Amino acid sequence: MIDPFTALAAISTAVKLVKTAAQTVKDVESLGPVLGKFFSAKADGIKVLQQSKNKGFKGSAMGKAIELELAIEQARAFEEEIKMLFFQSNKMDVWAKIKSRAAAIDVESAHDARREREAAAKQKKEMDEVIEIVLLALIFFGLIGGIAYLSFEVLAQCAGKCSFQK
Repeated sequence: MIDPFTALAAISTAVKLVKTAAQTVKDVESLGPVLGKFFSAKADGIKVLQQSKNKGFKGSAMGKAIELELAIEQARAFEEEIKMLFFQSNKMDVWAKIKSRAAAIDVESAHDARREREAAAKQKKEMDEVIEIVLLALIFFGLIGGIAYLSFEVLAQCAGKCSFQK
């Protein structure tokens, strides 16, 4: 897991990098690599925030949560600025394609995560079934062995005491 400090620094660095690059380039297409870093940092920040919410904050961690939440809000606002860069350069169709591709990737990622969870659950279920079968086999053969042992003991005692001779 990425710690909140690293996520916060990554978001801030990515925003600065994109702003600097946006001032020096002529067209929006050349911003691709730095925009990719920005959106990766934003996604990491959101992931850290979601994981932190699940664990709960105490003490000074609340301050980091506030900083991280505000940085994510800043990143969201900055995303609107990036969208406006595309619109101003008459690349609205490119922005629409980017958003639809991102949505498709998110859907595919969700499906992949679901498949991984299902595969892990299936593997666990199969392992549990194997363990059950092995335990049942051990109990079965233990009972058969115990019955056979007792039967031989009874026959041995009977053979010593019981005389079948006339």
